[in-house]
Amino acid sequence: MALLARRAVPALRKGLFPARRPSGAGGERRPVSLSACTSRDSGWGSGSAREQLSLQDVAELIRTRACQRMVVMVGAGISTPSGIPDFRSPGSGLYSNLQQYDIPYPEAIFELSFFFRNPKPFFTLAKELYPGNFRPNMTHYFLRLLHEKGLLLRLYTQNIDGLERAAGIPASKLVEAHGTFASATCTICLRPCPGEDFWADVLADRVPCCRVCTGIVKPDVVFFGEPLPERFLLHVADFPMADLLIVLGTSLEVEPFASLSEAVCSSVPRVLINQDVVGTFAWHPRGRDVVQLGDVVHSVEKLVKLLGWTEEMQDLVQREMEKLDEGTDRRGSPHSQEGH
Repeated sequence: MALLARRAVPALRKGLFPARRPSGAGGERRPVSLSACTSRDSGWGSGSAREQLSLQDVAELIRTRACQRMVVMVGAGISTPSGIPDFRSPGSGLYSNLQQYDIPYPEAIFELSFFFRNPKPFFTLAKELYPGNFRPNMTHYFLRLLHEKGLLLRLYTQNIDGLERAAGIPASKLVEAHGTFASATCTICLRPCPGEDFWADVLADRVPCCRVCTGIVKPDVVFFGEPLPERFLLHVADFPMADLLIVLGTSLEVEPFASLSEAVCSSVPRVLINQDVVGTFAWHPRGRDVVQLGDVVHSVEKLVKLLGWTEEMQDLVQREMEKLDEGTDRRGSPHSQEGH
C-alpha cells in the first residue's frame, strides 16, 4: 500500500463526541451576535465600543502581567500550517484519505471493535503520524513563550499530533484531551509499553504486542466510546482560576471539550483566534470577548507584535528549528529505520 503524502495525513481531531448544537427557543440555533469585539482584514464587526476589549487591550493585559494565569484551548487549526489537515475537510481531511484503507467506513479506524478485529489499518495510519514527520509552527512557539514567561497555567489541546510537546511545552502544562501517541498500553493486561518498543514495531509494519501477555498494544489516543484521560479533570480547578482564556484554531463542536470555553468566570476576558466565530462566542458572547478572525498564524503574529515579542519569538523559532534539523540529521529519515 502506497504511503500517504505528509500533507494528506491528518491527526485525529473531531468526531469522538457528539457535536454541540446550542439551542434557543424552539430548538433553533442561536444567531451570531456581534456584541463581541470582532476583527478581520475586511473590518467586519460591530457593537458598543464602550463595552469592548480589543486585541491591543488584551496584549496590554498580558504585557503588564495583569493576566498571568492563562488557559489556552487549541484544535486542529493550529496544526494545519504544519501540514496536518483537519478531520473532515472534503478531499484533504482524515476521513477522505482513509478511503484507501481496507475498512468498511472511515470512522471504523477509530472504533475499538474494528481495531481488535483488524488493527493493521490503524497502525498504518499511526506510522504516518510518527513524531518527527511534522514540525511545530509559530502558534506552537507562541504557546511555548507564554510558558517560558510564567503566564501559561495550562494548555488544553484536542490534537494528538504531539506538536505541543515538540515545541517544548512540558507535559505538566498540557492536557491532551483526546490522548497522545507519546505513551501506549496493552489492551489486555493494561501494562504500559515503552514508547521505543511501540514505535519500533509500528515503523517496521508490525502490530505492537505486549512482551508479557502478547495482547495488542494501543497508543493512548482516545477512540470512539473511550473515556477521556484523567488529566482532563484538571479543568475543574484550572478554569475557575484562569484570568485570561485564549481559544485558537477550533470549531468548538466536540464535547465535552467545547463546553470548557464557558467555564471561566464571567469577568474573565476570552479571546478567540480562528477562521470563523464558533461555539459560545457565536451564540452566547460575553462583553469582554475578543474575536480575531482570519489566518491563525497571521493573527498570532499580530498579537506577538502588539506584545513587543517579535524579536524574541523569531529567536526562539530559529533556535528550535536548528535543534530539529540537528535531530533529523542524527536520526535520519524516520522511515529509514523501519528494519531496526
